[in-house]
Amino acid sequence: MMKKTFALLLLLAASIFLYLTWNTYGNWAFALELRGRKLIAFVLVSLAIPFSTISFQTLTKNRFITPNLLGMDALYVFLQSCLFFFFGNEIALAKISGIQFLANILLMMTISTVLASWLFFSEKLVRNLHLILLIGMISGTLFQNASSFMQVLLDPNEYLQLQGKLYASFSNVELTHLYIALPMIFMLLVFLWNVRRTLDVLHLGLDAAQNLGVKIQHFQVLLLLAISGLTAISTALVGPVGFLGFIVANLTYQLVKTYQHQKLFLFGSLITLTLLVLGQFLVEQVLSFNATLSVVIEFVGGLYFLSKILVKRKM
Repeated sequence: MMKKTFALLLLLAASIFLYLTWNTYGNWAFALELRGRKLIAFVLVSLAIPFSTISFQTLTKNRFITPNLLGMDALYVFLQSCLFFFFGNEIALAKISGIQFLANILLMMTISTVLASWLFFSEKLVRNLHLILLIGMISGTLFQNASSFMQVLLDPNEYLQLQGKLYASFSNVELTHLYIALPMIFMLLVFLWNVRRTLDVLHLGLDAAQNLGVKIQHFQVLLLLAISGLTAISTALVGPVGFLGFIVANLTYQLVKTYQHQKLFLFGSLITLTLLVLGQFLVEQVLSFNATLSVVIEFVGGLYFLSKILVKRKM
């Protein structure tokens, strides 16, 4: 474990140094300011995604699904489509203020909050987590269909501009948004870190956890709220990165053979940050911005997902 951690830290340090210093052409101040802002976004996303995905997979007992099953990506696409459809491209492409950014987060958290509250006040549904996942999938499908309907009615030029906003981008992250996202992510991470031992117990199963003193009803609701919050913030900050959580979580499980969430959280965050920095370096310096980091993530994630399914079938 120590050797793996040291090797990963060494690779991460080398990746960050390479990303910040390669091809600066003597403009150190400009390069560090531009790339440093991206690096802050990488750090925030690399903390939010593994914490939320690993917690979600522990809660659902399934390593093939991610928090985006709650409909966050579809809701993000729906909100962007609504902006273009009702207000036009001038307002939709305008610089997003801090209030609008915060509103996006709150709107994306609404669906999960409603579902969690419904569970909290309904004793019949409080244990039926699969029903919550099913409702999340249905909600995501509803938002996707509504988005497709509005996109069909858009002007072709507006449609092309909309497509540019529907892919995750680390290049256009506003500093104001980082300031807003930082304390929110920090509070949710503190919560998940404090309940890491409870998650270790939850790994044994709901019945075993309840017998060991865990209040399953309240804990599930609070956990869903924290997970949906982290997913909403990361999506509003950089856009949809659905497959990233799947890649990172499963790589963490393969490299760290443990159930302890303390180690899973830390190792997953290091893996995520390393992948993001190396991926952005590949996009900027090797591919010369001919592709985006989100496209690379979706391509690699799709192949990795298919490989995991094929391996699972052979077992």
